[in-house]
Amino acid sequence: MPHFPKDTVSVSSDSRHESEEARTARLQVKTRRRKYLEKHAEYFDSATLELADPLLYDRMVRRFQTTAEREAYGKKQGWSGIMEADIMRSEAKVAALQNPDPNSPLVYKRDAAGSIIAVEQDEEDRPKDRQQGLDKWRYAMEQRFLRGQDHDFDYGQVDGNDEYDDWEEETRRRQDDYFDQEAAEFVGEEISRTGETGIQDF
Repeated sequence: MPHFPKDTVSVSSDSRHESEEARTARLQVKTRRRKYLEKHAEYFDSATLELADPLLYDRMVRRFQTTAEREAYGKKQGWSGIMEADIMRSEAKVAALQNPDPNSPLVYKRDAAGSIIAVEQDEEDRPKDRQQGLDKWRYAMEQRFLRGQDHDFDYGQVDGNDEYDDWEEETRRRQDDYFDQEAAEFVGEEISRTGETGIQDF
């Protein structure tokens, strides 16, 4: 990447305008994705989300399931689905044990029986009940979706679809932009009327 001395680098008004357009486009995409999730709550029922982060699912959701619930879930997934989830969960635990993530809220270690278990570094991170665990997991999956990290999902059907626009939010944003522009122009007029000294000439 070429290096330019500080005094030779300038940002044109066109570049600033393009950056604003890019920011607006990103906000629009994020708004449409959020609106999609509001209209399609069934997205969170997808079995593929368990595989997106098997350790998080295990910690936030699976730990609170009863034996009967796990059996019912297993029948719904089928034998191959159960095997895939078990394998991915086991592989993820081994990887977490061998390569600890210092930013992870969990530490993985082996217990006396040789099983890999997770221990919260901060007790506050531990979900206290089923609902709290489910809420935390759904929030993590929502943020993953908004970032565009669900590689099994066709984002094209949402990102380019104005059906998912939040018109109230869009109206508020346009009003904010308008008043910001008005304020900037007013400040510019004040500066032009006063000299460099700040004293108005008569």
